[in-house]
Amino acid sequence: MRTCFGCHNEKLKSGSLSLQGLKASAIPAAVPEWEKILRKVRGGEMPPPNGPKMSEEARASVAAHVEKELDANFARKPNPGTPAIHRLNRAEYSNAIRDLLSLDLDHSATLPTDDSGYGFDNIGSVLSTSPMLLEKYMSTARRVARLAVGTVKAALALERYTSRSREALTTDEMPLSLRNGLAIRRYFPLDAEYSILVRMRGAPDPMLPFPQLDIRVDGVRAKVTAANVDPAEENQVTKNFEIRVPLKAGMHTVAAGVLVESLRSEAGVAERRGFGPPPAFGLGIEYITIGGPFSASGAGDTASRKRIFICRPGSGLSEETCAKQILLPIARRAYRRPVVAGEIEPLMRLFALGRKDGGSFDTGIETALRAVLVSPNFLFRVEKAPAGVAAGSSYRVSDLELASRLSFFLWSSIPDDELLRVAALRQLRPQLKAQVKRMLADPKAKALVGNFAGQWLQLRNVASWKPDPDKYPLFDDALRAAFQKETELFFGHVIEQDRPVLDLINADYTFLNERLARHYGVKDVRGSYFRRVSVDRAERGGILSQGGVLTVTSYPTRTSPVLRGKWVLENVLGSPPPPPPADVPDLEDHAATSPKDLRAALEKHRASPACASCHSRLDPLGFALENYDAVGRFRKAEGGAPIDSTGALPNGKVLDGPSGLKQVLMGRQDEFVDCLAEKLMIYALGRGLEAEDQAVVRQVRRQTARGEYRFSALVESIVGSVPFQMRRNPEP
Repeated sequence: MRTCFGCHNEKLKSGSLSLQGLKASAIPAAVPEWEKILRKVRGGEMPPPNGPKMSEEARASVAAHVEKELDANFARKPNPGTPAIHRLNRAEYSNAIRDLLSLDLDHSATLPTDDSGYGFDNIGSVLSTSPMLLEKYMSTARRVARLAVGTVKAALALERYTSRSREALTTDEMPLSLRNGLAIRRYFPLDAEYSILVRMRGAPDPMLPFPQLDIRVDGVRAKVTAANVDPAEENQVTKNFEIRVPLKAGMHTVAAGVLVESLRSEAGVAERRGFGPPPAFGLGIEYITIGGPFSASGAGDTASRKRIFICRPGSGLSEETCAKQILLPIARRAYRRPVVAGEIEPLMRLFALGRKDGGSFDTGIETALRAVLVSPNFLFRVEKAPAGVAAGSSYRVSDLELASRLSFFLWSSIPDDELLRVAALRQLRPQLKAQVKRMLADPKAKALVGNFAGQWLQLRNVASWKPDPDKYPLFDDALRAAFQKETELFFGHVIEQDRPVLDLINADYTFLNERLARHYGVKDVRGSYFRRVSVDRAERGGILSQGGVLTVTSYPTRTSPVLRGKWVLENVLGSPPPPPPADVPDLEDHAATSPKDLRAALEKHRASPACASCHSRLDPLGFALENYDAVGRFRKAEGGAPIDSTGALPNGKVLDGPSGLKQVLMGRQDEFVDCLAEKLMIYALGRGLEAEDQAVVRQVRRQTARGEYRFSALVESIVGSVPFQMRRNPEP
């Protein structure tokens, strides 16, 4: 340590760290400082290249000693932390409604966007509550209860859907014989007739001399009609086609597109023509409008009504008895625990109130259901210390609380009946590994893709990223959707197939459709549907070569080695750089800066000692990804000049392009697994991690390594950890 005092003393405090007063023999006395030292030394960042020399053996010895002492300290005095009361965020609320009432709706239009902390929007301490938000929950509960019970009024409405609508499906979910189309998934409230209006725009494709519009409901063809073009309009057409169809209440998929069929059936994918990106002036669907309901005949026999009405009054069963039989299991699932004495009576009084003045039995159930959906027992996850636990002491959470932690971690939703049953019997901990396996195999585990990976990898930013249309004219919404779909399918594959998490860095496969394959330059991929494709690791494979990640780490007009390098440090190596000092000058660049000029500007920027401390780490990682342009295409030259994708890390390690970066990252796989474990722990616990939690992160990494780095091993290690299993009773 004596060699470090020259910079890290009370006078200089380089890196905001002073080592004066720290003793290697008393590491537990200063855990935050020693955790910072460990990260810097193990990552090869300290000592700096221009500082005191340290051999690799000495560096490894120091890191091993510090890590051993920190881990032993946590083992002696484990602190699981005290998660704050957790309000359900918007995604969790939507999923809970789906699993409680079999009603899969998007509530983003009625509930505001949640605040984020530590990179995620499920952090209890930032999920605030306001009177306005409670009003939103009340109005949403009223809408949900009416749709679920079927007490909605037959009021005519007209709604328009485009490819940017929340209800729109991706292109690979369209029927294979349709192109340039649009598909939406929508809830229809009553058994009734509904109008479907399709607006077409464009000009006929010369490859299809007789274009036809195909309209389908739930995959079944409802109408095929000629998409006539008026030659007087200079081959441009904007035309509406409308049909009226009877539909049962519930969720339905409506699709429309230009029909592309060969003489063979739809299953003959290889023989069909017309795949790939649409021609510049091809016919396409501009929007779909749904109108109705017309001639409504009732609430229908929806999945929600089947889930709710497990009995009907009559034949010796009174209304009160039946209502109680209905409300008890709903409240049990909504509150994530058995309903205690006295909780059902207020619901029964509300049922009676809804039944009063001529209201139906269904109306009474709807009124009581609304109360369940705005109850704090549903909207908030509250963990209470058992009687007798002293303030500041740690204790194991109950099996029922553990069941909620587990279900909101893996499913972003409430526990199912099986998980509640096991927890109520206090058998969850003995069966924990089996329950984790079952839950990861459930389709609801896809919530890890949309909610965890979507935020960790910043995929949610893809939807709002807008490249310069002059520089990247072929970029459109279809490619944008393909970027997001590729990474979602890739991460989902790692979960479903229980692949090693190292695939996220160094896989030799990805998921492509024809549009994305052409964009990447991958041959022999036909059709709009996505499938697993083997790729050359030197150019593709792993999250760092996927278009979604590469675009959100670029500017609209060009790449950014700084943004990409910062992204790698934060999300792959878990070593984010500090914010730049206020007196550091801006980088001299502009929209038209070439890769060569940008490299020169960054070299000039690094000449400043204040800049070099961060940019010596950032820039080489970003330069290694310079072969990818701002929309993720692989390039070897730009503007006639070759791309220089080399760089040297502070420890002297030279990176040469994407393959060189992958080699370095695989050599530092402990740091990557630590980073992934840290991100997943933050998401699982719903709180930020403290310095003491880093000992748990390392324990999770070691256990994951023993499990061949498989995703299930990572999850099982987190679920079995002290912070996930226990809670500290807060001080008064």
